[in-house]
Amino acid sequence: MTYRVVWFKRDLRVHDHAPLVEAARLGPVLCLYIVEPALWRQPDAARQHLGFVRDSLRDLRADLRRLGARLHWAVGDAVDVLQRINDQAPFLELLSHQETGNAVSFERDLRVQRWCRAQAKPWREFRQFGVVRGLRERRHWVRQWEQLTHETQQAVRSLQDAPVPQHADAWPSADALGLPDHEPPQRQRGGRVAGESVLQEFLLERSARYRGGISSPLSAPTACSRLSPYLTWGCLSLREVVQSTRCRLEHPGLPPHQRLGLEGFLSRLHWHCHFIQKLETEPAIEHANMHRGYDGLREPDHNPAHLQALVEGRTGWPLVDACVAMLRETGWLNFRMRAMLVSVAAYPLWLHWRPVGEWLAREFLDYEPGIHWSQLQMQSGTTGINTTRVYNPIKQARDHDPQGRFVRQWLPAMRRVPDAWLFEPWRMPPDVQARCGVVVGRDIAQPVVDLEAAMRDAKQRLYARRTAPDVVAAQDGIVRRHGSRSRGAENLARARTPDTPCQTSLDFS
Repeated sequence: MTYRVVWFKRDLRVHDHAPLVEAARLGPVLCLYIVEPALWRQPDAARQHLGFVRDSLRDLRADLRRLGARLHWAVGDAVDVLQRINDQAPFLELLSHQETGNAVSFERDLRVQRWCRAQAKPWREFRQFGVVRGLRERRHWVRQWEQLTHETQQAVRSLQDAPVPQHADAWPSADALGLPDHEPPQRQRGGRVAGESVLQEFLLERSARYRGGISSPLSAPTACSRLSPYLTWGCLSLREVVQSTRCRLEHPGLPPHQRLGLEGFLSRLHWHCHFIQKLETEPAIEHANMHRGYDGLREPDHNPAHLQALVEGRTGWPLVDACVAMLRETGWLNFRMRAMLVSVAAYPLWLHWRPVGEWLAREFLDYEPGIHWSQLQMQSGTTGINTTRVYNPIKQARDHDPQGRFVRQWLPAMRRVPDAWLFEPWRMPPDVQARCGVVVGRDIAQPVVDLEAAMRDAKQRLYARRTAPDVVAAQDGIVRRHGSRSRGAENLARARTPDTPCQTSLDFS
């Protein structure tokens, strides 16, 4: 018996799936998904992620069945599962897409690589995003991205199922995997069918509202593409989204405002891969400050009460707390509001980005490690190469929710607050509180810190650190200090990959 194993990870589809196409061309295929408890028990994993994956696997199983194959899933460590399959019926080679995940998934890949070598089995990995493994010269990255996204989408016409017994591991419960209890009741459904529907709806209709509509939390839910979770979990391929967008742009009757929206969306798909490339080439940014001169800036002053107030949505600043409420209900928030949450955490609350990032990773259905950790550091001012962005939540509310519609949608107590006190309800006099039936400190949180004073202090502390002689001296080395997350070599050879500051916000979601 000769067959190959296609290992599905964050590529839960059959369309434009290079490993599946290649394996199908060569003979029988065993299609495998592994539920890895070690990954699901990490602090960046959430119950909603597991739910989205299971939705997606249902579509994947149905699509594979139509092509003549079965989806096998197994529970356990990846090496143990592969060994078990090989003991039962030795396979010829392993095929999968490359993955730029968290550190635990990277270490897993290294162990799988060592196992394959010991078993004399090739493991062929194919590019899924515009990420170049072992990149040493960044000048040609854009050209490679363009090349990838212009290649023809690949389709499987039929599959020859590997004649091995069906693996029948029971699907583990979220509780068994140690996942937090909460799952947003309004999260997007996973799967290829839902992803295709969202893509077509955006291209044909909602993209007309993209330009100018993605900043406000009121308009963003329908103006944004909402495709990010389908890209994160691979229900859609990057190439098909890019090519579908380009195809729509070629429509002769496309209105100018819709054309501008699609062009803006296309540029953000480029930035999507740019940020993932940053983690690929410098994996340490998941855990350490990109500029090590900021080490120790916030850590000694960590305030668990501040973090808890943020997580529970009781900072006292209505727009912040409303964003947290929406996030817990839907698993989604537009980019500007995400940036505001991180800025509030980093400056007035003076929290380190790592625990905040772990919390938000669980809250974001579309959590993509490469984008996530780069953005956390950018918004927290620890990259050494990006302009410091300090968002004032009161100003953001005046700019993007001037009538308080968003705040009142997500914070019921705010519906009773008079317009005059909409942005700073904690300043309401006692007699006003009595008349409207809202008590600050009971129905609405009192701000955990004085916003103006805390922001002023944070800026002063950050400026003092930024202008310190040792930090200034290290500044030039930031763009040279990049590692290579080379999956082809276990020594993790370091590569010099110059980078440039990014002044573009990412919001393709």
